[in-house]
Amino acid sequence: MRDQLKTEAEQPSAVPGPRRRLPAQKAPEAPEAPAAERPERPAPDRAETPARAEVADRLAYLDSATRRINSALDLAATLRNIGRVLVPTLADAAVIHLRDPLPNVEREPGFPDELRIHHSTGTRIGRQGRRGGLDDRNRSRYGSRSTADPGPAVPVTRGGAIAHTLLSRRPAEPAVLGTPAAERTATLLRELYGTRGPSRLAAGTSVLALPLRGRKAVLGLLVLIRRPPERTGRPPFDATDTATAAHLATQAGLAVDTALRYAREWEIANELQRSMLPLRLPQPHGVRLAQRYLPGERGAQVGGDWYDAVPLPGNRVALIVGDVMGHSLTSAAIMGQLRTSAQTLAALDLPPHEVLYHLDEQAQRLGREQHLATCVYAVYDPIANRVVLANAGHVPPVLVRPGGKAELVELDSGAPIGVGGVDFNSVELPAPPGSALLLFTDGLVETRNRPISDGLELLRARISGARWQSPEQLCQEALRILPPGDRGDDIALLGACFDGIPAGDVAHWYLQPRNETPGRARRLAAHTLRRWGLEELSEATELMVSELVTNAVQHATRPITLSLVRTTRLRCEVGDDSPLLPRPRRTGPEDERGRGLQIVARCAERWGATRLGTGKVVWFEQRLPKN
Repeated sequence: MRDQLKTEAEQPSAVPGPRRRLPAQKAPEAPEAPAAERPERPAPDRAETPARAEVADRLAYLDSATRRINSALDLAATLRNIGRVLVPTLADAAVIHLRDPLPNVEREPGFPDELRIHHSTGTRIGRQGRRGGLDDRNRSRYGSRSTADPGPAVPVTRGGAIAHTLLSRRPAEPAVLGTPAAERTATLLRELYGTRGPSRLAAGTSVLALPLRGRKAVLGLLVLIRRPPERTGRPPFDATDTATAAHLATQAGLAVDTALRYAREWEIANELQRSMLPLRLPQPHGVRLAQRYLPGERGAQVGGDWYDAVPLPGNRVALIVGDVMGHSLTSAAIMGQLRTSAQTLAALDLPPHEVLYHLDEQAQRLGREQHLATCVYAVYDPIANRVVLANAGHVPPVLVRPGGKAELVELDSGAPIGVGGVDFNSVELPAPPGSALLLFTDGLVETRNRPISDGLELLRARISGARWQSPEQLCQEALRILPPGDRGDDIALLGACFDGIPAGDVAHWYLQPRNETPGRARRLAAHTLRRWGLEELSEATELMVSELVTNAVQHATRPITLSLVRTTRLRCEVGDDSPLLPRPRRTGPEDERGRGLQIVARCAERWGATRLGTGKVVWFEQRLPKN
């Protein structure tokens, strides 16, 4: 590859240039006054008309260029826009050097130690050793070099030509290479592109270097190049071009500063949102879960998509996917509050429609502004093989039958959370072993060029025709409908494959709160364990069942429940209608009561208590003996 700096041929520009005259627009004709009333006008100076037209063209160019430079918030898009407004209208080539590493512009970053090429338009910028050389990789239709592969870092020496240009408060003087006045510019090029930097440009090339200043510090350097007049037909940079370039460099520095601030806010919001999402999902028995979360493109602010799974008594699990409307740091914060509220409400074992009702009330108390969110809440029961769902303005989930046929669940979509005064309804559907449920946010099915209805049908057809065996594969198949390119919105998916728990591995009883009930509970538990071949656990299980049932009898006014479930563990649950949760307490040598929970804590692998809407459940788990 030739080690030579070249410029691209002049290309038409989208904005009027300072040297191009726009056609004069004819003003509307006013009614002609009588000859006696017409004032005498001096004859127009024909020499002033072209000058005024040139000034108008330049002002129109500055206005259009300023608007285009400030039209994006993404750094890469901002740099592309800067290059496109400068080349070829004002210069034949433009190179943007930014400080390395990119600074936190909200603080005073100090003086830069190094610069790195982040964008070039109309020129081939490559590498020569540790300095800038020439190369034509990653060039766009405008000859722009991609910011995905920035050039090598160039140190900034105190007192050097780069430092002098960065610290200069006055517009730099353009220089024509090959003349005595261009020695300082030649030194600058040597510092930027190596010792042979000036020799890569032909004699007569005009070079203009300007600092890019942000709101608190200098952010980089802009180098503009014009080829010799005999090759382009236009003269070197003059004072008017310098003033124009200085104005655009000021706008470019502020735009880069804004893009860096926006990137910083995006990173904070993205980190906040990710910290509020669960690191891992629980894996309750009878159901396999998997999730996917894909943030939107860098240019889009962080949204409020979330997912969650909450284990419930009876080996059930609550599945939640929601989306806070809007894209901002506030949306991520609101998402965290709603997710916490949903976890708390799910732990109370409320029906899905009541959970959405309380979330709606919570959203209305979050602040003066109205915060809206959509949500689907589902509860899967692996013993009954049923799933109960409620929807609050969300996209419908996809239910997959055991044969592989997928269908959109027809739910009363209702209104989003936060509207207020809306009734939500629950729908119960069969979920036999081998079926699956996919919950997702609208970013999966709605894109810039695809309506949501087409996306839903595409998703249903994709899942129906695919072969998957795990929830991870189910989520992966769902993501295959996404078109290539950046995403404008976040995507959250929660996939659940229902395996169920066989009826032979479940024992459930209703017991009256009587004095003889603890003894009956021990006998029922012992009989069940013998039937399951778990006699080794009988002694400890009978003791713990007796203690929990005795405590329930003392507080219950209605029949209590006793459940035993055999999976990879033995789980026992005792429920009653008293909302008072038991607490371990210290007992003295002479105390006759208060040792029940201490016994459970010593004998069980895990134990706990959960308050329900109609009382509480106390449970414990034991490992199954190895065969």
